[in-house]
Amino acid sequence: MFSIVIRGLRSTLPRQSLIINTSSHFHRSSVNKAEDVESVQKAKISKAMKAYLERAKEYESCMETARLEYKLGKRHLANMMGAEVETFTQQDIDQAVQYLFPSGLYDPAARPTMKPPEEFIPRKKGAEFDETGRPFHPLFYTGRPNFFQLLFDVVENINKLNALEDSTRMKGKSLDSVGKKIDTTGSEWLPKELLEKKIVETISDIEYDNFISAMNRLEAHPLSDRVKDFVFEYRKPLISKLDNDTIPVPQHDEHGRQCVTIYECLRKTARGDVTLKFPGTGKIEVNGQDLRSVGNTQQREQVSGVLFLIH
Repeated sequence: MFSIVIRGLRSTLPRQSLIINTSSHFHRSSVNKAEDVESVQKAKISKAMKAYLERAKEYESCMETARLEYKLGKRHLANMMGAEVETFTQQDIDQAVQYLFPSGLYDPAARPTMKPPEEFIPRKKGAEFDETGRPFHPLFYTGRPNFFQLLFDVVENINKLNALEDSTRMKGKSLDSVGKKIDTTGSEWLPKELLEKKIVETISDIEYDNFISAMNRLEAHPLSDRVKDFVFEYRKPLISKLDNDTIPVPQHDEHGRQCVTIYECLRKTARGDVTLKFPGTGKIEVNGQDLRSVGNTQQREQVSGVLFLIH
């Protein structure tokens, strides 16, 4: 606040002072200018926010539809299996699908499945800036903040391990007392496609090679076992472990041949016990009869196809 004081010259009138207070006028003009700037800024940002909100609304609508379809399918599946919907878990769904839609396809991704929409619909990035246009992530202007944040985390872990290694050696202790090298046998780094899904960003081949190089450097550190949780977050197993991988022990029949019997084999409403003998004669018998005299051609081809896969 400030005031302007004007004192008049001497005249026949008594000395007077003219005081003009311009503080309120200055304050009003400043407020008006600030409001104008803020309104213009919001008008500019609102277009970007509007576009994001439209995309987010469309994505959420798609997810909501998929969730409703999943719940409806789960209810129908539980009714078909004679189970309670409230206690019907995802494991029960997988077993029901495997029972109702048996498949001999080798690749699990090609088999019939029923999963929640969050597992197969790609995620979308959230808002990366606030209402004023200021980005949330400090690496926003790199174009791929999640990827470069990942590289930053790798280097940070390497620096921490180096500091721990140096301090341990200066104390004259063995590195085995504080950690060891990580064992990554049976796993591999995530391929580029899965890494892009994980970080919700698209990267180039050169950037992916840089990621692999940085992770290999972290893995080769003599104390890398201390950050195994971070390392295995970006690795996947080479071979998926089956739910039941117990191999039956061969028995011997009355003729001294090795044999393995699998009981209660399921095929829709049919049940059967299957026995494999070694060495065999190449003959296939069903209920004591030759396969060529049982059922129709399609049924015989199905049995032959299963035995071909076993062979």
